[in-house]
This record gives sequence, structure tokens and C-alpha cells, in this order.
Amino acid sequence: MSKIEKVAVLGAGSWGTALSIVLADNGHEVRLWGHKPDQIEEINQHHSNQKYLPNIELPNNIIGYSSLEEAVSGLDLIVLAVPTKAIREVLGKVRSFQKSPLTIVHVSKGIEPDTFMRISEMIQEELPKDLYESIVVLSGPSHAEEVALRQPTTVTSSSQNITAAERVQDLFINQHFRVYTNPDIIGVEIGGALKNIIALAAGISDGLGYGDNAKAALMTRGLAEITRLGVKMGASPLTFAGLTGIGDLIVTCTSVHSRNWRAGNLLGKGKSLQEVLDNMGMVVEGVRTTKAAWQLAKKYEVNMPITDALYGVLFNNGNAKAAVDELMGRVKTHEMEDLTI
Repeated sequence: MSKIEKVAVLGAGSWGTALSIVLADNGHEVRLWGHKPDQIEEINQHHSNQKYLPNIELPNNIIGYSSLEEAVSGLDLIVLAVPTKAIREVLGKVRSFQKSPLTIVHVSKGIEPDTFMRISEMIQEELPKDLYESIVVLSGPSHAEEVALRQPTTVTSSSQNITAAERVQDLFINQHFRVYTNPDIIGVEIGGALKNIIALAAGISDGLGYGDNAKAALMTRGLAEITRLGVKMGASPLTFAGLTGIGDLIVTCTSVHSRNWRAGNLLGKGKSLQEVLDNMGMVVEGVRTTKAAWQLAKKYEVNMPITDALYGVLFNNGNAKAAVDELMGRVKTHEMEDLTI
């Protein structure tokens, strides 16, 4: 286990809180920042975060902060656990008062529409070079609900700086939470982001009443799409056979814990996108990522039929059943030829 450290986790949702529990279990001093004062008061007074992790008792060494400046004061490592759409806003505030370089660990999964940026690229754009020492991605098949219950979970720590990746590995690893390292930050980020698209599609398939055969096909062909685009963007194809590729795809497409699967399931049952988002009450990263991936597919001239079909359903009022039927009726091809990278 690593030396005891002070760590700020920015984002008091389910994932930020679950990771705070892992860090606290390892003996670290954890500052959990959130922008809702009543939530922070609950964390400090009752050691709970009922909205996001009901019936979970938080360790005493997790201290809630409503002041972002106080949360990061005197630290050299922060865990960025806010939704993709909030990253620039939060980093802009950090930039306004931070004076020394940080190691930034981001745990969100998404791609920014229009800019096509991965989260590590957004961080690099938002912070001056003298304010970040290293950027590390922590990603993999990991539901917050299970991590908070200390059920066995395995993830990947990825960075261009292997020393930073190993520091984060040491920070988090314990008997319940195993951490591997991987230098392919592009592949880790692409796999973590794009699996949410396939999870939406899998949820739609289930919502339509289709069976395991259809979902297995969507997951397998979806992995081929993710790999094709990822490799075009500079990722290693081997990464997509690992935890942040097929591992994350399996857990997100098959579990009721997955908010992307749940959103797709509601779409398959006939709800509108706005109704689904209102019903969820939490960010569904796959919606924004579908738009970004659709744009990237055009830019890199990569064939992504599942992404195309989902884009039509989400943004062009397409019919979910017709989209699935269209996927099944595509022109015949050889599987291995279609998988060729």
C-alpha cells in the first residue's frame, strides 16, 4: 500500500463518493468536494450520501467541502469525478487560484462534441502547462454501487507518465479494488467513452423485448466499431481486448446499475429522449458521446453503423425498432474482413 496522502475528489456523485471510500479505506485523508451545501452537510454530519449511494456509511476520514479552493489547498493530486460537460467549468475555477502543479486523475468517460476532444486533451487545454504535472486516467468495468459495497473490482490506471500511473495504482489498490497500469491513454479513454454508446443500444434492444442473441450481437459488433475508430485515433488494438475495452463493455451493457443501459431501455419502451433524461435525474454520458463519435466517424472515415443508427434515434427522432431492423438488414459481409484494422 502507498504512503498516506491527502487527496481531493472533485464531484460528490456516486462515482466520486465510491472512489472516496476506496481511498479512505486505504487510510488516506479524503476531501470530497460538491457544489450542493446540503449534500456536503449530510456527508459531514451523517457520513452518508443517500441520493447517490443509499444506505452506505462513509468512513470518518472523508470530509466534505463546498469550497473548491479549500478542497484543493495544499495538495498535489486531485481526482476529477465530475461529468464531462462540467470539466471545463471546474478546471477554470481551479486555474483561477491554483499556484503549484497538480497530478490530475480523471475518472469520467466521455468525448466532447464538436471539439472531438478526449478528457485528457480537455484538461491540457484548460490548464496551463505549469499547473499540471501529469494526467492519469482511471477507468474500467466498475459500478459505483458495487465499489461502495467493497465488492471485487478491477480497473486500469493509464498515463503517458508511467511513474504517475503507478502512483495512482498504489493510491487506490487494495484487496477489493485491483488496479493495473496501461500506457495507452488514447485507447483507455476511447474504450471508456464509446462503450456507453453500445450500452444505450443494448438497452434499446432489451426495451424492445429482444433477447440475449441480439444484445450479444450488438456488443460484439459494437466492440469492432470502437476498435476501428480507436486505432484510427492512435490507440493500440490490444487495449480494446482488456478491462477498458471488452471488460467495460460487458458490465455497462448487461447491468441494471448502468445508467446508459437504463436510458436505452426506456427509449426502447417508447419514451422520448427528454422524458428519459428527466426520468434518470443523473448525467447519461452516452448521449453526448454518441454525437461526438458520430462526428469522429465522419472525420476519420470509419464505418460505425451502430453509432449511426443510435445518432438517428437520439438526434433525428428516429424510430428505435426501425433502427435495429435496419442494422440487421445491412449488406452482407465477411466478419473477419469487417474486423480488419
